[in-house]
Amino acid sequence: MRLLLDSHILFWWATGQLDRLPPAVSEAIGAAEDIFVSVATAWELEIKRNAGRFDAGSLDWAAPPSHGITLLPIELDDALAAARLPLIHRDPFDRMIVAQAMRRGLTLVTADGALSEYGVAILKA
Repeated sequence: MRLLLDSHILFWWATGQLDRLPPAVSEAIGAAEDIFVSVATAWELEIKRNAGRFDAGSLDWAAPPSHGITLLPIELDDALAAARLPLIHRDPFDRMIVAQAMRRGLTLVTADGALSEYGVAILKA
């Protein structure tokens, strides 16, 4: 399975809060063929960190490759696809990761049930 982690899933997994993830999700991440994190997620979490709304602790953006995570860049076609999605969800970061998952055939790992309304493959946390 090829997975794209939503921001809260990345944070829980990277900071060792695996108890916040259902066992099936932890197992799927551990067994995944590929694990991706969008640079949109880095952007979102750093905005929250800078605003004092998020304690990222030891989350280090240089570390994901050493943890088997591939950072997924935002391409022009991702931006266009995200902009063209129906306004089911207004969060631009979530819309971007939905578009990226759809374009690349990835399963999105998220606790946000509203994202499934886009028809993207979801692994619900």
